[in-house]
Amino acid sequence: MKLQGQIVDIQHKRIYKGEITFENGKIISIDKKQHDISNYILPGFIDAHIHIESSMLVPSEFAKLAVKYGTVATVSDPHEIANVLGVMGVEFMVENGKKVPFKFNFGAPSCVPATHFESAGAVIDSDDIKKLLENPDIKYLAEMMNYPGVLFDDAAVLKKIAWANYYNKPIDGHAPGIKGNDISKYIDAGISTDHECFTYEEALEKLQKGMKILIREGSAAKNFEALIDLLPKYFENMMFCSDDKHPDDLLIGHINQLCSRAVSKGIDVFKVLQVACINPVSHYNLDVGLLKINDDADFIVVEDLKDFNTLQTYINGELVFDKGISLIETISFKNLNNFNCNTKEVSDFKIASSTQKIRVIEALEGQLVTNELVEEALIENGNLVSNVEKDILKITVVNRYQNQKPAMAFIKNFGLKEGAIASSVGHDSHNIIAVGVSDEAICKAVNLIIENKGGICAVSNFKEKIVSLPVAGIMSDKNGGIIGKQYAELDDMAKQMGSNLHAPFMTLSFMALLVIPTLKLSDKGLFNGSDFKFIPLEV
Repeated sequence: MKLQGQIVDIQHKRIYKGEITFENGKIISIDKKQHDISNYILPGFIDAHIHIESSMLVPSEFAKLAVKYGTVATVSDPHEIANVLGVMGVEFMVENGKKVPFKFNFGAPSCVPATHFESAGAVIDSDDIKKLLENPDIKYLAEMMNYPGVLFDDAAVLKKIAWANYYNKPIDGHAPGIKGNDISKYIDAGISTDHECFTYEEALEKLQKGMKILIREGSAAKNFEALIDLLPKYFENMMFCSDDKHPDDLLIGHINQLCSRAVSKGIDVFKVLQVACINPVSHYNLDVGLLKINDDADFIVVEDLKDFNTLQTYINGELVFDKGISLIETISFKNLNNFNCNTKEVSDFKIASSTQKIRVIEALEGQLVTNELVEEALIENGNLVSNVEKDILKITVVNRYQNQKPAMAFIKNFGLKEGAIASSVGHDSHNIIAVGVSDEAICKAVNLIIENKGGICAVSNFKEKIVSLPVAGIMSDKNGGIIGKQYAELDDMAKQMGSNLHAPFMTLSFMALLVIPTLKLSDKGLFNGSDFKFIPLEV
């Protein structure tokens, strides 16, 4: 088969009129040829770090949407499903992804459970890591979130890293805010990337010390503006990623959006495309073509090099997106889950106290980090309650793997004026997390999740709505178009209830992410992520 267009040779920084010939999934020749076609042909985009589960879609359905925006491959950390189902969950993701023409590159989740300060559904120890890394389908050791374990020479952590070094596979990092001697030790352990930088200075230090830095722009964490000015000088050591991409955002765009934003800032298009297309292949040793003879025929056709509107996507020579239509078909699969708790009573969410001051989680727009506030407590009938007027709302995390008393705390900036929202997407262990204006509303939302064996929901004074997530309690068994629309409607409902957050459900899911400072909530209690210890709600 032959395809003509403006050939974008990223590595040699040139564009020329040409023709690509490809057969049996490989590029046979690339020749200069005169023609009148204005479209550009270039290597496909790669998301260098993403949890597919965050899209609430199984891999095969994620692929159907991603190819619309020129994405041909992902570097995928199955950390989320692994915390629910262990190695079995990782195997599900790999096998499901293999059934469609898309290049998922899965890693071995290094932190299952992410910490011992929360209840997860499974454990992946160093022996499991060894078995996973032996598999050629597993390309790397996924983000080492337990950076204290690295810094304090935890034997189990170091053994996992040793297996990655033994199999000569890259090790992904996760070290938000870590600097100085600590980041030097972290790097010396063999950890080569970080996607958690949220300041220019932090990313610059890590780049100067030899790390590859990923510019993350996801549905919740948005670090593009903070880091993009580093790209012109350090483009050889940077990549783009989304980390977490909710389904409504995936209906709009993917890595193509970051390329467009970077070019609009006047950054050289070849540098931008090296970050988006070339660097992930080189760093992770991916089997993804880069528009060279004998490479896999993985490439895209775009309208221009400004907006990167994708016209066609080819993977292994197969046309998978054309004229606005994804050609990847829906496949059937066997469902699996791990949901074992009973419904709750309103009394389970009461906090008896006479304290005057409480610690409050301050959620920050577009960030995974939070602040710790100390605020006046509001008490009714001897119980701490939400203070809607001051936007200090009750938050809970409920163990979904066994029956336990819910953990309770308070949070600021969700803005709800009525009802509650809840989700079984609660990083990292995916227990149920909910925030609301009253114990009754919180209880109703939590029970709606339990009754559906997973999902995200909103409960107002007048109605309730849920998007069911029956696959491990974190993914849907439906297609992306349906879930994207349902999620958008639910997101809108949360905002009608008063939330002024850009992505209230995504933000909610990260309020249980203990490995990100400062104040978070696990099913075991209020947790200080800077000091890695539980702290009391009452001051």
